[in-house]
Amino acid sequence: MKQLLSIILAALVLYGCSKSDKAAEAYGTFEATDILVAAEATGKLLSFVVSEGEMLQAGQQVGVIDTTMLALQKQELLAQRQSVTSQMAGADAQIDMARQKLENLQIDLARVRNMVQDEAATQKQLDDLIGAQKVLHKQIAAARAQKQAVMAQLAALDAKKALIDEQLDRCRIINPIDGTMLEKYVEAFEMTAVGRPLYKIADLSVMTLKVYVSGGQLHALKLGDACTVRIDDGAKYIEYPGRIRWVSDKAEFTPKIIQTKEERVNLVYAVKIDVKNDGAIKIGMPGEVIF
Repeated sequence: MKQLLSIILAALVLYGCSKSDKAAEAYGTFEATDILVAAEATGKLLSFVVSEGEMLQAGQQVGVIDTTMLALQKQELLAQRQSVTSQMAGADAQIDMARQKLENLQIDLARVRNMVQDEAATQKQLDDLIGAQKVLHKQIAAARAQKQAVMAQLAALDAKKALIDEQLDRCRIINPIDGTMLEKYVEAFEMTAVGRPLYKIADLSVMTLKVYVSGGQLHALKLGDACTVRIDDGAKYIEYPGRIRWVSDKAEFTPKIIQTKEERVNLVYAVKIDVKNDGAIKIGMPGEVIF
């Protein structure tokens, strides 16, 4: 009988030692910062090739919204731009032609002025050439004004093209961060609209344990301090190094997970601790910490 009691006592001692010699100083649950990815365009979801639990990379394209109407609008816009560009070429040709005529006319003007001084040409001939020179200057000014108008049209068309290109880009569903897809809200070939949620994703490589500490513990906690985080694994604990990321500056009542009436009336402070996840920590899992 004594031998049996000794065995039981030894087993209890081993069980207690297998847990930990240190008592936890705070308790809480693990959480992760999730991002709700929504559609940025309206139309049919032509492809959406992702599933819940899948690891996604930042910048990865995970789906496409129908771009047919936008592609047709862009094609029409490019045709308009080509037509306006031809008008630009016509204005440049008019300016070049007028400049060439003006150069030739200036040579004739110099010659006729000399002839007038030598009385070999009349004043009327000189006045006619001066009048023709003024006409050419006006033609060049008009062609330049036409060119400016064409350039304004091209700028407006380029702005419309940039808008369509942006809308086309928004039809591509691009994953924003490295992480794990938590929930999927739509399927391929469904209609979607701007702002409609498509899926939820979170980076689970670093989890956050949110615990509550009393005012008496608060003075010993500083941002960046190292601590030990534990999760229960049956007869033992799994320990992880943690680091305090945030300490609330406002007191609040003890959360409802504390069931006793006496403890519920106490004021506590929330503390968030970052823990590198090896895959064992899940969202909502309970954990405890030793500061």
